[in-house]
Amino acid sequence: MPQQPAAERIRNFDEVPLGYDAKTAMAEAARCINCKDPKCVQGCPVGIDIPRFIRLIAEGKFKESAAAMREANLLPAICGRVCPQEEQCERVCILGAKGDPVAIGHLERFIADYERLEAPPEMAEALPPSGRKVAVVGSGPAGLTVAADLARMGHSVTIFEAFHEPGGVLIYGIPEFRLPKEIVRWEVDKLRRMGVIIQTNVLVGRTLTLDELMKERGFGAVFIGVGAGLPKFMKIPGENLAGIYSANEYLTRSNLMRAYRFPEYSTPLKRGRRVAVIGGGNVAMDSARTALRLGAEKVWLLYRRTRAEMPARIEEVRRAEEEGVEMHFLVAPVEFLGDNAGRLVALRCQRMKLGEPDSSGRPRPVPIPGDFFTLEADAAIVAIGNDPNPLIGRTTPALKRTSWGGIIVDEKTCATSIPGVYAGGDIVTGAATVIQAMGAARRAARAIHDFLHANR
Repeated sequence: MPQQPAAERIRNFDEVPLGYDAKTAMAEAARCINCKDPKCVQGCPVGIDIPRFIRLIAEGKFKESAAAMREANLLPAICGRVCPQEEQCERVCILGAKGDPVAIGHLERFIADYERLEAPPEMAEALPPSGRKVAVVGSGPAGLTVAADLARMGHSVTIFEAFHEPGGVLIYGIPEFRLPKEIVRWEVDKLRRMGVIIQTNVLVGRTLTLDELMKERGFGAVFIGVGAGLPKFMKIPGENLAGIYSANEYLTRSNLMRAYRFPEYSTPLKRGRRVAVIGGGNVAMDSARTALRLGAEKVWLLYRRTRAEMPARIEEVRRAEEEGVEMHFLVAPVEFLGDNAGRLVALRCQRMKLGEPDSSGRPRPVPIPGDFFTLEADAAIVAIGNDPNPLIGRTTPALKRTSWGGIIVDEKTCATSIPGVYAGGDIVTGAATVIQAMGAARRAARAIHDFLHANR
């Protein structure tokens, strides 16, 4: 897929990949050999009929292809941009055994963009109103998906969002250059046209509790999709110095609150000259690439394992390197160093080696005794993962949770320990992918529909 040259894109926040034109999309779609046993469908968490939507693209039937896509995937323009197809549907494409797999993700993006820009879909027909109300807590991928499904089933749906703009991680977590916000807003507006009510600035667990939603507000069921928004820190000396951010704060300030357009928008964000990013996932890549666009002269990414163990998407790692991010592997900070004013000036780092596999199945990083070095930096971003949002659990003792704070659910129905309350996405699994959250939401929607009919 064509993309902005690296030297140009690090000076703007515009989307990096430019998308297929119709001719290229049809040629790529024609590579699909229509397997009798399409493993790509099995590799998709929401079960998209991939051969069908690709075949329709190859035939030039773009509107029909978009309709086929939306039977299973309600957010294709988003998934086509941020989902790890190389680990899911494309990984099991038979053409990948001897060459490149069909570019399913690029084709998904193409057909979704065609629908949005050239042939906006008609509103999906909904079942007659059921007279039942469902509350959806959180407006990320899981919340948007479950709301759309339940609205089509005839239920009255209200989404409660803690921030001032709906979209969840799609709005606050993923940078504009990877996911333009106009796409998220288009999807949200489509929900509103379906009759879904969206209430922002409502922090369920503080402003309202689950009990109040069900007993006082009359909601027959509740879906919790609040994600994993509690950042993890390294718990090393100096972590409270000025100039150190969690990736959550750094990206939220930039994405949701437009800090990159300060002072037009009133959210400040330190534009470090020498920036260290700690982590090896997509959030670390997003943070490092954002720092470059904010004017950093040097951006280092420090990862305690090797490139082979990095959880980030291959294409995001490649783009980060093209843009000038320097990768340092088998390195872990052990102390943040500050000046007399309490500002970050350097990181003391230790070199690592790989040991035996840990619980993740990856080799455990083991410190090399006495092997330290100092890296001068005036800003650091900690991107080592997130824990589930704890607020709802703290105010709802009957909600059973795991030792690490995730909500315990039935795997098939997403039902929690409280009748009528369901949950899905990162609040259940920990940080995962957009499409996995959507898959859980679709299972939950079917179960909520059945629950409401059984408890009239």
